[in-house]
Amino acid sequence: MSATTYGWLVLLFPLLGMLVTALGFRSLPGRSAGWIATAAIFLSFLAALGALIKIQGLAPEHRQVVSSLWSYASTVGIDAQMSILVDPLSVFMILVVTGVSTLIHLYSISYMEGDRGFARYFSYLNFFVFSMLLLVLAGNFLLLITGWAFVGAASYLLISFWYRRTTATSAGIKAFVINVVGDVGLVLGTYFIFKHTHTLDFLKTFQATSAGAFGHASNEGDLVAGCILLLVGAFAKSAQIPLHTWLPDAMEGPTPVSSLIHAATMVTAGVYLIARMHPLFELAPAAQDVGAVVGAATLLIAGTIGLAQTDIKRVIAYSTMSQIGYMIMGVSVGAYAAGLFHLMTHAFFKALLFMAAGSIIGAMAGEQSLNRMGGFRKAMPFTYGCFIVGGLALSGVPPFSGFFSKDDILLVTGERGGWHWILYVAGYVGAFLTAIYTFRMIFRAFHGEPVAEARELNLKSHPPHLHHAEVPRNPANGEEEDTDVGFPGPTHAIAERALPMRVAMGVLALGAVGAGLVQIPKVDFVIDDFLRPSFAGSALYEPHTKNGLLVFGLGLGTVLALLGIALAHRIWVVRPGMATSIRERFRPAYVLFVNKWYFDELIDMLVVKPAAAAGLFARDTFEQLFVDETLIGGTTGIVRAGSAAVRAAQSGFVRYYAALLVLGVTGVGFYFLLQT
Repeated sequence: MSATTYGWLVLLFPLLGMLVTALGFRSLPGRSAGWIATAAIFLSFLAALGALIKIQGLAPEHRQVVSSLWSYASTVGIDAQMSILVDPLSVFMILVVTGVSTLIHLYSISYMEGDRGFARYFSYLNFFVFSMLLLVLAGNFLLLITGWAFVGAASYLLISFWYRRTTATSAGIKAFVINVVGDVGLVLGTYFIFKHTHTLDFLKTFQATSAGAFGHASNEGDLVAGCILLLVGAFAKSAQIPLHTWLPDAMEGPTPVSSLIHAATMVTAGVYLIARMHPLFELAPAAQDVGAVVGAATLLIAGTIGLAQTDIKRVIAYSTMSQIGYMIMGVSVGAYAAGLFHLMTHAFFKALLFMAAGSIIGAMAGEQSLNRMGGFRKAMPFTYGCFIVGGLALSGVPPFSGFFSKDDILLVTGERGGWHWILYVAGYVGAFLTAIYTFRMIFRAFHGEPVAEARELNLKSHPPHLHHAEVPRNPANGEEEDTDVGFPGPTHAIAERALPMRVAMGVLALGAVGAGLVQIPKVDFVIDDFLRPSFAGSALYEPHTKNGLLVFGLGLGTVLALLGIALAHRIWVVRPGMATSIRERFRPAYVLFVNKWYFDELIDMLVVKPAAAAGLFARDTFEQLFVDETLIGGTTGIVRAGSAAVRAAQSGFVRYYAALLVLGVTGVGFYFLLQT
């Protein structure tokens, strides 16, 4: 089979999995819906491996292959094909998406067991993965926009999965609305680009651009406007300020959903979009600068917010927002391979952290506040080990994966010189904050005095007369809670021992440890070499890193990570009361951070309330006076008057009717006489 055939199979398997689980949910026994959905994504991963092998067998200059099933539309100068583009960039993305998604599906089989929406959940999950794969395999703007919209719809379904909870449905609506803002930006940006290139096909667009489609000075404004609008789409999907407020609220969905959205799908779509459109962005440096600055600002702001949050899932959510900021900054300054490398490593350790968080939340019977946690280190050793591995990778401690990928981005950023040094410094400040809030979360949840749940789990883990397998399940303690009414996951009895969950977390832990060795700066450029055909012709792709900067950057990143961990240990383990005194001393900063820089309030004041006021005004004035009274009232008045006249003519006198008939016939006769 060809590389494109494998590409179509990558799309086909999740689509079939979605249809089977959605249409056959009544007849699927037990956990079979979960296994079918997981198998579908695993088959998609195998097809992605087939595409990788086939694409590597081609000459580098022939590694961008397009396949079209049919012409979707061909009119008024638009030639829209139902086509996919299989090249190193899309293959890289589908490998990450399908690989990590398979593990998340596997984890979900045990995590969602007992939920009355079990089959519905896996149908949504397959649809979400299909949408993301359609987005990254799209060969033109038409399918890109379609996949982009599908991802937004799937995220709404998954975030509001427990729809009986008002907070869940509100969070789903919020995510959907903000993502629609990004959809509008993507569509308008496509218009500005199509206006000059006269094609929706990616490769033809890039060829037209390199041939001078935007060469005239008057066209440069359209190119910059188009790229800025594409960035609006990227910022909304990837939760960059100011379109980020949906991401923390998305934690209302099941924990595996949070893992899927934050690790390998959705939020990485913006990074992919900028990388895919690099020929356009390189001709619009102003747009590149906007992307780099927003990415740097996001990683810093999200880091400060993460320091003050007490919801364990929200801390991880803000870390995602911060890490995506690194990626957006990287691809915006031309560090394409480094940004995508961090996308891959981040998928491993972020999915791992969310899965481990789901385990401890299950042990707490749904409680997510760090203020209620503590002392789970001995009660949940496997989960604790996964948290430590994920935390070290996120903090950038060598030899864990985050160390290589994050510093690779900052290395290339510093090499750009000039004002990019500000971004370079911001990146390392963000790295220091990351280490603090990550291990603040770990120390508060797993160290210190054990809470009641941890003490109870210690007794269950080491009963005086019972083997582990003989520990009785106790519904009174929440072990078989009905998740359909909002309980977000299983208890320790499942999460710490269920084989599917342990396998998924174990594989991700291995990736968090070893994935960084795929590309070691100045030693091994596996990702660089693999992605090079997709960035052929880019003036920014080839880095010329100075060895001095390399040594300094890697050393600085390590020192900052270790200092952050040491500081967190001192504040939350050695001197637990120190956190309170620091909070009181820096009260204004704490209030700012705990209120998330007041972005929600600002958007509410500038957008939500004015829109609601305009709606009320339109309802009470325009709609009531013009629509109801003038249009509808006037129309009904005319109809009533006509009806009254007709009713008045119905007198019941036959002679009156005969006279009207004679007059009518006479009038018709005169009409024909005059016509002749």
